[in-house]
Amino acid sequence: MPGDQNYGPALEYMRDAWQRSILFLDVLRRRGNIYLEQQQKLVPNVLGFGAELVLDGRTLERPVNYLLVRIEPPEGVDVDASKRAFVVVDPRAGHGPGIGGMKENSEIGAALGNGHPTYFIGFLPEPMAGQTIEDVWNAEAAFVAEVSRLHPDGGKPAIIGNCQAGWQTMIMAATHPDLPGPLLLAGSPLSYWAGVHGKNPMRYSGGMLGGTWLTSLSGDLGGGKFDGANLVANFESLDPANTSFEKPYNVYANIDTEADRFLDFETWWGSPILMNSGEMQWIADNLFVGNRLTSGDIHTSDGIEVDLRNIQSPIVVFCSWGDNITPPQQALGWITDIYRDDEDLIAGGQTIVYSLHDSIGHLGIFVSGKIATREHEEFASAMDMIDIMPPGLYEAIIEDVDEGASNRGLIEGNYLFRLEPRTLDDIRGLGGNSTEDDLRFATVDRVSNINRRLYEQYLGPFIRTTTPPDFGAWARKMHPNRLRFGIFSDENPAMRLVAEGAERIRNQREPAGQPNMFAAAEKTVASSISSTLSALGTARDTLTEQIFHITYGSSLLQALVGLDPEGAEEDRKPGREALREQARARRRADLETRWSQGGVVEAALRSIMYVRQAEGSADERGFAVVKQLYGANFSGESMAQLKEVLRDQSLLMRLDPERAVAAIPELLPADLESRSRTLQAVKEIVTAPGQLSGEGKRRLKRIERLFNVKARQPKKGRADARD
Repeated sequence: MPGDQNYGPALEYMRDAWQRSILFLDVLRRRGNIYLEQQQKLVPNVLGFGAELVLDGRTLERPVNYLLVRIEPPEGVDVDASKRAFVVVDPRAGHGPGIGGMKENSEIGAALGNGHPTYFIGFLPEPMAGQTIEDVWNAEAAFVAEVSRLHPDGGKPAIIGNCQAGWQTMIMAATHPDLPGPLLLAGSPLSYWAGVHGKNPMRYSGGMLGGTWLTSLSGDLGGGKFDGANLVANFESLDPANTSFEKPYNVYANIDTEADRFLDFETWWGSPILMNSGEMQWIADNLFVGNRLTSGDIHTSDGIEVDLRNIQSPIVVFCSWGDNITPPQQALGWITDIYRDDEDLIAGGQTIVYSLHDSIGHLGIFVSGKIATREHEEFASAMDMIDIMPPGLYEAIIEDVDEGASNRGLIEGNYLFRLEPRTLDDIRGLGGNSTEDDLRFATVDRVSNINRRLYEQYLGPFIRTTTPPDFGAWARKMHPNRLRFGIFSDENPAMRLVAEGAERIRNQREPAGQPNMFAAAEKTVASSISSTLSALGTARDTLTEQIFHITYGSSLLQALVGLDPEGAEEDRKPGREALREQARARRRADLETRWSQGGVVEAALRSIMYVRQAEGSADERGFAVVKQLYGANFSGESMAQLKEVLRDQSLLMRLDPERAVAAIPELLPADLESRSRTLQAVKEIVTAPGQLSGEGKRRLKRIERLFNVKARQPKKGRADARD
């Protein structure tokens, strides 16, 4: 008929929309079935690699529901057992384990790809009876000790802590400082109060709920268990547009290509786990609301203060401006919380590296393939370099490189890893709280303590005595974040019709052709819905922030809870213990005796630092030359020795650089051959990143005069090993 062509695009779109609707429902059915299957597994996870159990946390003196497994390298991937081991720790923040190794391009994949033995610390859905957060971090320490025992030649294991596992790993490293190697904190919040106005609405949640008494209520209603689905719901509430519309619509609109990716992610996202109510209460009181980790107010059961300044390992912080769960201020604010100034950080012997991504979201830090093949691969390959860096604060810069780069053969892969010196003022420049803001959050903490004590004294006993024993299990089953999965599974008889219809549609699928005005209109409407929901979310966040500041900024409320505005800032800082100050004074006195102590290694390191100070940054090319010069002797033990000497020499160079450089001739041997060989090594290292600046060349000339010998040219085809 003549009019058919006018209705053609409409009929084509209607057929496509109907088919997509049935296929989308079938995806929800499959998701529901996966959810039920995961619930039945003893050890549900989303690891994309084979794994072998090494140590079961349930067998420890204080049993926990954590497991240490060795990741089996996939076919074609070679691992060197003598290299530094990597341990990936998954966050127990509501979801099940495996997020750090869901696919080949992942944190685990990056470590394996660089030839490192790789281990994974995951957990079971149910906690052990009486398990505490302290038990968990002590179990992690036992796991790290076991990995060290299995790989004694590779140096201390590198630990990757994702999100919640980051602060857990930091506490472990502070209470067991001799165990871990470099720490990589990916999207890990440590300063929970930090943020900037107009953003970071999650930090206001504790105040808007009146503190942590609702956590106590949830634990009592749950029969002593806290449902991780509540934490998942909190995450999802941050972005109502994505949760309520964008994520499901993306699957519906691209049903032919997005279904499998969606199901892979939902397998992890839709598998909430349980925690003991005491564990969740500890987290809420000490971290979410109390922010006690950076102020030194957390103590072990033995009364030992958890002081992050005790950590001896280098710390790498990876965060993003696109992360609305762990913004950069919360990931990095702890540095300025615990260190007064740059001298305090360096005197403490700490090396901190941070990397800021422009846009990736919170989950993308762990699961994005692009992040894995760039940032995580670079961190894995540069971890040994980071481990021997002198104390100080650095920003990691990852740049694309081409074949024309200087000494291209010294650069692994397609990216150059560079470390730029930074100061604490650079961290403060990212934004943060004013004294008034800190006072508001301190008021929340006081109000929270009052409300929780009132709950424990009056309402708690009533709830615990009147709640039926099976109520917790029923409430968890009926939780919206669980129910939305199970209701679409095959347990719902109506979904059988959906499965049959989807099978027929897949055999005769006819997507709407392009262009189609009705399909274009759908996308326009979808964009409008998304924008509206985003605007509503922004308005909600703005109102929440205003109410928070008005309520907890009230001088009357602050006075009622006993807060003194004059002492608020000092209350946040860890105390300057006399023993720590005495130890630093002894260290400085010891350094004063070392200007002329040492030998050729000390002379070389001072020379390298003196020249490179003129250039500022350090990159992987210089470290590659160091490894070549050490050759086969560059093991974990030699790295530890080099790190100790480098630390001492860097402190001397900072204490009095002129005196340190002037003493170089006293460290050199009389043997001219050895001097020449050492000078050549110095020149190779300082020029590895490329042409020196004018000041750098001037400094190198001075070093040559101090050595008073010509550099010995290496034999063609190899770099000389050092004595």
